[in-house]
Amino acid sequence: MQERVSRRQFLEITGGVSLTTLLAGCGAFGVGGQSSSSTGSTITAWDIRTGNDQTIINEATTTFNSQHPNLHAVVQYFQNDPYKVKLQVAMGAKHPPDIFFGWGGGILKTYVDAGDVYDITGALDADPSWKNRYLPAVMTGVTFNGKVYGVPNSGAQPVVFLYNKELFAKYHLTPPTTWDELLMTVGKFKQNGVLPISLAGSSKWPYLMYEEYLVDRVGGPSAFDAVVANQANAWSQPAFIQANTMIQQLVSAGAFGKDFASVSYDNGAMTALFYTGKAAMELMGVWEYNAIQSNSPDFISSGKLGWFAFPAFEGGSGDPKNLAGNLCNFYSIASVSKATQPSLTYLKEAVLSDAQVSAFIKNGEVPPVQGIESKLSSAPGSDWLLFIYHSILQAPHYQLSWDQALPAQPSQAILTNLDQLFLGQITPQQFSTNMNQTLGSS
Repeated sequence: MQERVSRRQFLEITGGVSLTTLLAGCGAFGVGGQSSSSTGSTITAWDIRTGNDQTIINEATTTFNSQHPNLHAVVQYFQNDPYKVKLQVAMGAKHPPDIFFGWGGGILKTYVDAGDVYDITGALDADPSWKNRYLPAVMTGVTFNGKVYGVPNSGAQPVVFLYNKELFAKYHLTPPTTWDELLMTVGKFKQNGVLPISLAGSSKWPYLMYEEYLVDRVGGPSAFDAVVANQANAWSQPAFIQANTMIQQLVSAGAFGKDFASVSYDNGAMTALFYTGKAAMELMGVWEYNAIQSNSPDFISSGKLGWFAFPAFEGGSGDPKNLAGNLCNFYSIASVSKATQPSLTYLKEAVLSDAQVSAFIKNGEVPPVQGIESKLSSAPGSDWLLFIYHSILQAPHYQLSWDQALPAQPSQAILTNLDQLFLGQITPQQFSTNMNQTLGSS
């Protein structure tokens, strides 16, 4: 899923590029980076955020440095895809930054399994106020075998349905709460010449949102848990077959129109179909609110924008309150860092501090932090922010996006197979057969 930062998987390093070339331009590294500067220990962090987020991070870092004369934190910023390659190479060379930005899930676990990430469990346990700062639902992305390898550094990013209140009122419809109601709503809009749901098929990753929610609503979290555990033929479980049958049912019903395969998210086409009133609904991450605010502020200020949770499936095993999407972004500490303790201090004091939480909320984000209802209530767009926050608080399970939860090879394979599934090129059974071949991949 695309948002303030990309959620696509780490790129494979292409052949013919030397280690020296890839490391060039990375700037100073944190290892050995407890450099003996005039200010004392130096903490180097790598990040990829831009715009207002970068300003917020820099302000928090400046405040931290002013409060710690013997420490000096430096945040270096990189473009998304080059960053992934540089981090992968730096990890392999045992020369990463002290603190590195990540998405949690499968890629982080590969670094954990390689011994490249510092276990912060003990530090959190030693400071209950720090440990209890975060909403438990998001910490699953950095917790493996009961040990914690990172902390949140941004707003949470679940996926929800957005809808056009004006169009719903025109056709006397209410937001669907069940699968059958969703199909009925799709049929009503199609009958009246309105595109029911905007979908960016050419970008592929938006397909995954339907897969994640439908598998959960049908089979509950255990269905995908079996995949993560590499259980034999896990992709052939009834939940996957049924969910993929339902996806093709949506396509056949005309939910996405005839041209969804050529619609892109990256160029704004999917979002524009929604805010221009050509499409009645879209399923997307919460970053879409800001995208609409930037491109069509009147759509929000006029009260046209509404939202609702992904519908329930009657008879399914999944709780309708379960969420899927990006948990949030995280900072982790490299195991070879020579500035471990200073880095822990930075994570505890500068990252999602009270002041930084307020700044992120002002920027339209929902930090996964306990007890911020009053801050959200007084912010612009409070109804939206509180809806997201309470959805996270009430979710029995918050599923990390599968192309983050899985290793690189199967995460790419699932996008390829979902593309074929949505286009009717393979059956649900063929999808499962193809994906079963990826079990055990890394």
